[in-house]
Amino acid sequence: LFKGGAALETFGKTNIMAFDKTGTLTEGKMRVTDVVVFDGNENELLTKLAALEQHSEHPIAQSVVREANQRGLRLLEAEATQAIPGQGLQGFVEGQLLWAGNRKLAEAKGVTLGSQTRVTLEQLEHEGKTILLIGSDKVLGVVGMADTVRTTAKQTLERLRQQGVQKFVMLTGDHEAIAKQIASQLDLDEVHANLLPEDKVEVVKRLREQGTLAYLGDGVNDAAALATAHDGVAMGTAGSDVALESADVALLSDDLGRLALAYALARKANRVIRQNLMFALGVLSLMVVLTLFWYLPLPLGVVGHEGGTLLVVANGLRLLWAVPKAKSSAAFK
Repeated sequence: LFKGGAALETFGKTNIMAFDKTGTLTEGKMRVTDVVVFDGNENELLTKLAALEQHSEHPIAQSVVREANQRGLRLLEAEATQAIPGQGLQGFVEGQLLWAGNRKLAEAKGVTLGSQTRVTLEQLEHEGKTILLIGSDKVLGVVGMADTVRTTAKQTLERLRQQGVQKFVMLTGDHEAIAKQIASQLDLDEVHANLLPEDKVEVVKRLREQGTLAYLGDGVNDAAALATAHDGVAMGTAGSDVALESADVALLSDDLGRLALAYALARKANRVIRQNLMFALGVLSLMVVLTLFWYLPLPLGVVGHEGGTLLVVANGLRLLWAVPKAKSSAAFK
């Protein structure tokens, strides 16, 4: 879905693409692999964590709730929950103020990470896992989660590079070690990790100066970056409402491969626009020259003018033929 002709034209000129990681380049269907408890037991920790996360749409939150359900744990109801963009969330569970998020949230809460906690974090991050800290006035435990790269991601990026995209960049709030592992699998040109939403906006602003930039994301944390890029692209069914609202282009599918089709369609649309301008101006110029230096009967003038209009319309309609049957970007060549 292109929100207007300007979005279609701009997207066709894109030569730099930036991506969010979780839910965009990766499946976003995380699974809990490690539960390390510093105070209490695993089920107690997961019960409290699931209470905080159960109303969130973030893939990390959904994986925690899914793990709690699989263990048959009774979900509690958290009160006064508050999302902290780029860091996590907090709320009251059974009268106790708890928070769950990344290192930056722990620092913001003034909680010092002990040596045991740091060792655990480094080990999980070295394994390429996303980590989630839960605590109150101290860290109560760490949950490690694994995500997988989308099966279509590498093929899509290769196709986009063949079509004319010169640079691929990943922006994520995850730890640098995790980001680099994903980037190495996809041969990305640049990686920016440990980013808050406002940090993503600053990176997007710098990338805009290097060329025509499209940013692809799906979450609340991506909304500002989507609005800042030349073209923001939202993953439709997986995306949050605010991301879809901020984007210029929406992929109404979780299939990342549709991005290459949308880009190919936008490029062909731009070619058709140029062709139509040439056709229209060429016919008009020919008729003007004939009128000035020769003789152009009125019926031929009408046929030339209206015929040129029909030619332009017919050329534009060619775009409709490929869309319903397109299985690859080859349909748009």
